[in-house]
Amino acid sequence: MRETAPQRTAPARARAEIDLAALRANVRTLRGRAPGAALMAVVKADAYGHGALPCARAALEAGATWLGTATPEEALALRAAGIHGVRMMCWLWTPGGPWQEAIEADLDVSVSGMWALREVTEAARRAGTPARVQLKADTGLGRGGCQPGDDWAELVREALRAEGDGLIRITGLWSHFACADEPGHPSIAAQLDSFREMTAYAEERGARPEVRHIANSPATLTLPESHFDLVRTGIALYGVSPSPELGSPADLGLRPVMTLSASLALVKQVPGGHGVSYGHHYVTPGETTLGLVPLGYADGIPRHASGAGPVLVGGKWRTVAGRVAMDQFVVDLGGDEPEAGARAVLFGPGDGGEPTAEDWAQAAGTIGYEIVTRIGSRVPRVYVDGTR
Repeated sequence: MRETAPQRTAPARARAEIDLAALRANVRTLRGRAPGAALMAVVKADAYGHGALPCARAALEAGATWLGTATPEEALALRAAGIHGVRMMCWLWTPGGPWQEAIEADLDVSVSGMWALREVTEAARRAGTPARVQLKADTGLGRGGCQPGDDWAELVREALRAEGDGLIRITGLWSHFACADEPGHPSIAAQLDSFREMTAYAEERGARPEVRHIANSPATLTLPESHFDLVRTGIALYGVSPSPELGSPADLGLRPVMTLSASLALVKQVPGGHGVSYGHHYVTPGETTLGLVPLGYADGIPRHASGAGPVLVGGKWRTVAGRVAMDQFVVDLGGDEPEAGARAVLFGPGDGGEPTAEDWAQAAGTIGYEIVTRIGSRVPRVYVDGTR
């Protein structure tokens, strides 16, 4: 067995390079798809794994006028980091949440039911200032949102009463698509009809929202009739296609923002018949070289991609050999002998021959959203062109 010597100044174990110029370009592309609507840059889940604060700033530089997060804690962190003077919405609330802090931070908060309306109005009394409230309608996703019919009528009535009392301002009416990433799905038209009916009901009774919105990334790209006053762009912002059915990022005018790479920790020769990784699900077919990639499922590399995940090493596509472990996995280099420290690219834009996040999604039986979002905190984010 022979091991290649490590470089004296080896690069970092791994890095996720975040191209903020690409993100800004994606914002401009998405604005061009919805020229009559404002654009919300969704930076929840640490900007889908890309880093919420740098990505929020880049998106605003490129013309986004709203920011969106799932949890109030995410939005409050952005305010604490200095993001002020821009509308910011958060929508995933549970009883006892930080309503007063959100009101005092000038956040738009989502309300889907009476419990939330009661909590936000009480917080507004304590804060001594009206809360900015967006009423969410369940138009068919069956997740968050208020049901049409009597439930919606009650929520609208009580919200208008609270507005009349000076406790809230109804700043938005909104909903979310279930199948916008499946072109032609019958639920799309049904949800649009329901959204129009539910917003009309609220407006007929006196609601005067600043924005009405239902369009997510796929709807922004393919359904101009859904754009209304605001579009909420998440995954497309980061250059990942919402669905292969809609086309590749290049087809959609987008560029992937994240490139994930690592430095080979070891390169060694092994004989044929050599078992690789836990369970020996891969056995070398003949004498070969193995490369050890120091990333594993603790870093977000999907274990489901064992035996299938693609990696670019030395200008050639390699495949994960055997199981992905917690901190590392192996690729069969087929006799090639790059030095330890050589770069292994798991995914990126693809124009350098490397795999893409979608290639990993296919290998793991999941979606591109999960691939980029799950990259863990042990992998440092390195920002490129982050000063413009």
